Amino acid sequence: MNRIWRTIFYIALACAFSVGVDGAEPFENMLVINEDNSHFFFNRTSDEMTVDGLNEFVDQYANTAVTHLFLNPNASRANFTNPARNAIWEPNSKGVEQTDRWPQNCKLLEERGLDPYTIWIARCREIGISPWLSMRMNDLHDVDDPTNFQHSSFWVNHPDYWRVPNTPSKDWFQRALNFKHAEVRKHATDFLDVLFERYDFDGIELDWMRFGWHLTPGKSAEEGGYLTEIVAYARKRAEEYSEKRGHRIFIAVRVPTSPDAAAGLGMDAVAWAKEGLVDLIIPSPFWSTSDFDIPVEVWNERLDGLNVGLAPCADVNVRAYPGAQASSCTKEQLYGFAAMEKARGTTNLYLFNWMDIHGATDAQAAYIDLLKKGFDENYLKTVDREVPTTYRDTVPEGYPNNAQTPQETSETPVAFTIPIGPGPSASDGSVIVVKFAECAGIASAQFSAKLNGFDATGINEIDATNVSDAKRIVSFEFPQAAFNGNVVEFELTQTVGDPQNVVFVAAKLHAK
Repeated sequence: MNRIWRTIFYIALACAFSVGVDGAEPFENMLVINEDNSHFFFNRTSDEMTVDGLNEFVDQYANTAVTHLFLNPNASRANFTNPARNAIWEPNSKGVEQTDRWPQNCKLLEERGLDPYTIWIARCREIGISPWLSMRMNDLHDVDDPTNFQHSSFWVNHPDYWRVPNTPSKDWFQRALNFKHAEVRKHATDFLDVLFERYDFDGIELDWMRFGWHLTPGKSAEEGGYLTEIVAYARKRAEEYSEKRGHRIFIAVRVPTSPDAAAGLGMDAVAWAKEGLVDLIIPSPFWSTSDFDIPVEVWNERLDGLNVGLAPCADVNVRAYPGAQASSCTKEQLYGFAAMEKARGTTNLYLFNWMDIHGATDAQAAYIDLLKKGFDENYLKTVDREVPTTYRDTVPEGYPNNAQTPQETSETPVAFTIPIGPGPSASDGSVIVVKFAECAGIASAQFSAKLNGFDATGINEIDATNVSDAKRIVSFEFPQAAFNGNVVEFELTQTVGDPQNVVFVAAKLHAK
């Protein structure tokens, strides 16, 4: 189907069928939860592998702000029997069946004739949530151990198809499948066929960030056409099945947070959008850290006039720089991420690894409360927010990762740029927090600071006794006016003592 007829076809479908939740535009005011391939099955008992148990999982998102569930049925293997790749419970490369809860729960559902994805898709529609599938394109969990039960026989039997063929290295990225091989591309499209034929979903996400390395080292940009071939195949199948199912089926891609980094790694989502191959782009970190500086405005400029949605993704890890110790993203940091990205030009938010906390009563209640309150711009003005400086964890070689720490202080100001989004709603109490690593003279060192040219109005010590990645923590308070503008410039100057090592900087915005 050429692009003109494709456009006519989609206009007709849009007129005939509801393409969003409650008739809304499909890619506005989205809150997406990605449910990975193992989480549900690892966190439930065999007694919960029933229709009621499956429905209960979806029902927890009813009457929350969640609009879309992206359900992931595979990594290297699938969670159900199919002709394209191994089921998760099948024996490993040594002929041993894995007895862990995840594969055994999937096997039990199969034996009971229950397909979790069919049941979840139907339940989503019953409660007004849009059901999508998310296909992991090149998952690498535990590839340092070829006997691990997660690996498909295709991956095990074809080390010649790895990015670095037959490598003895334990480096996961070297052992990723290389899509330059026609056999690898067919392995992917065969499973796409299974998903389209078996399930009636609203859309399918090609998750290129699990994991983000798919082509020959050093040649990703020039070999990107091999990935384009897969995306084009998915679009073709979506067009065919839109007619069969009687409703439009969308294509999403999860790619690196910067459009240039994505293109440099062969995942040129902007080009895919211009070719009419995708409907929704999800700029995402890999896993190491959430990126609190996803350039939504750059994406929007590149996608102008293309009618393609954008949903920036937050993960659960926060690291200030590569190799730093990870911390879990807090509620305040998630609010900071949402407010900042929405101020830059999106109404959508995608949460990866923000899955339920089944069995932990208080934590689960807090999780659902977070989702019920949601991330509306007006609500975000009423809550405390935090925006740390982090980095981009998936970029081509030689491409800047935007890390601003570690950085050594001196008598000359050192600067940190923090994209905070809207300023604080409270007149006082907003601060810049700085963590320092252990260093000679750390206790006696003194500093001055400015924010957007305003001098700090207060300097306070924060107890670092139980903080494993910092020896000293200092907060610098500034007036509300200092936080004007979506991006602020923080300058730190050493006034007394030896130079110190800054390992973390964050803006804390007070709302009450």
